[in-house]
Amino acid sequence: MKKDIKVIFLDVDGVMTDGKIIYNEKGEETKHFNVHDGLGIKLAMRAGLEIIIISGRKSVVTDIRAAELGIKAYTGIADKAALYRQIRDEKGYEDCDCAAIGDDINDIGMLRSVGTSATVADAPEYVKSEADYITFAKGGEGAVREFIEYILKKCGIWEDVLRSY
Repeated sequence: MKKDIKVIFLDVDGVMTDGKIIYNEKGEETKHFNVHDGLGIKLAMRAGLEIIIISGRKSVVTDIRAAELGIKAYTGIADKAALYRQIRDEKGYEDCDCAAIGDDINDIGMLRSVGTSATVADAPEYVKSEADYITFAKGGEGAVREFIEYILKKCGIWEDVLRSY
């Protein structure tokens, strides 16, 4: 893993959430997000990392969560790897500057491209085989926070983040 990761790309359903989509009687979608993941995202941002969501599903709930966290979200993306490459090139990043976490077949192209890749404990084996790091946590249960802490420690900035509080 490179010591100076600049950006982390996150999947949503199955990573930031447990993958369940709940509809109420009005047909409104709800999802469960883990507050520990939210604080982990804020820690990464405090350390100077950019966080970007790339999700296959179009979701107002995801847009709301991203806005609350102050991060950019791209939803309804059919080809995550292509969007990843476009963002990487627009921002002048190299693959080795980038990290990503995903949990399913539509994340594999992006996971193969980034310098540091991760998946969640409950991902299928064919996704786990593509990842540099497999979280102990399942999707929606703090996996994003775990991956962020892993990156901050490997980059040697975890102690600085702790001291900033």
